[in-house]
Amino acid sequence: MQITGMQWGHKLLDLVEFPRSDVRGAEISVDEIKEMLAKHGQVFIKPVFKGGVGKKGKSGLIGRVDNVHDALAEKKRLYFAEHRDGNAVYKADGVTFEGGVPADYEVYFSISDNTEFRTPAMTITHHGGVDIEELPAEKLAVVPIDPLTGLKAFHVSNALVKLGAPQAIISPLVQNLPKLWDLYNNYGMLMLELNPIRMSTAGGRLTPVACDFKCSFDQDDPAWKRLHLPSHLFASDDSDFEQEINQLRTYQGQSDVYVINDKGNITAFTFGGGANAMVTELLGEDATISSDFGGNPPYEKMHDISRITLKYWLEQSNVLFIIGGKANNTDIFETFRAMGDGIKWYFQNYGPRPIFVIVGRGGPNLVRGMAYLRDTLDQLGLPYRFFGHDSAMSEVINYVRAVNKWMDNGGKEEIKKKLGIK
Repeated sequence: MQITGMQWGHKLLDLVEFPRSDVRGAEISVDEIKEMLAKHGQVFIKPVFKGGVGKKGKSGLIGRVDNVHDALAEKKRLYFAEHRDGNAVYKADGVTFEGGVPADYEVYFSISDNTEFRTPAMTITHHGGVDIEELPAEKLAVVPIDPLTGLKAFHVSNALVKLGAPQAIISPLVQNLPKLWDLYNNYGMLMLELNPIRMSTAGGRLTPVACDFKCSFDQDDPAWKRLHLPSHLFASDDSDFEQEINQLRTYQGQSDVYVINDKGNITAFTFGGGANAMVTELLGEDATISSDFGGNPPYEKMHDISRITLKYWLEQSNVLFIIGGKANNTDIFETFRAMGDGIKWYFQNYGPRPIFVIVGRGGPNLVRGMAYLRDTLDQLGLPYRFFGHDSAMSEVINYVRAVNKWMDNGGKEEIKKKLGIK
């Protein structure tokens, strides 16, 4: 659940009165564009994408103009622009007009959960405006924050002094950056990033002005609901499948999905970020979706997920793949019972399908869960193979790929005959 860009970012920054650039939506009139140009000298036109989409500047998807004619041309070019990130393609739906902020200094600032310190941490540098990964460690300050006391002025001051930041920018940043802790802490955020913060000289004194915004929310923390953000904001696409799954985010546990290849033939239910990353990378274009259904989902939610996913993808799939690491707190029996019932529901409503089911999982009630799923698949006449937590996940994925090839080379026809499918 992410927000990128200033369309919604400026509204969140206004909650804590943090200075930000002049932001207008696509509905801006020609006269208002002229006023922005007269006031700021130049205007940036940026496409609006749902969800978290970065690297727009490097992809040439930001327009900088100093006249109305170019502004309208850039609006036309970027309004429905497409942005490719790996296998995923995102389509814009609108643009923002953002006033330029002349400045000699750019600052990077973020607050995020830090696995090293086991606490939120501030990352700051006065070498902002670039990808943070490109900077050497000596140009960054990473400061742990006590959640009980929050981000204080001395955290910011000490970090900037240690980095050797220009004295002129320290005081304005010390006065304003602690406001962002209230935004991060009060609304259930996992990460908040401003890059760049440009140190504007307008008004005769340096003022930090946020020119780009990014944040992500903890969907299991209800505090984000105080913002009353529209649910469609967090959908990475407008496909019917993703919209149905996204509605399940109101329940405990995760339900994150996006379509990788709508012509794929391996549908994977993955549990956990590590499993998701490995499956997505190794299956590539053969996979229909990328998913993460971890977080100990209850039976009702997992059954809904199964029915929705199977409804959209089972007919074209060769392999139904259920994979995850060794869970600590997920009841595998409840998960597998829900998924087995989901497969039965599909066969009852849509008829039998020639698929091969492969499972790799570990965790509480694993044997009981596998027994339930085995009995279900035996009743339906489907072939299957189960792997325990002691099997290497990469080898299980290689087995899936081999079975997928076998299905394409006659295996599917064999299963059809067994199921009596003409």
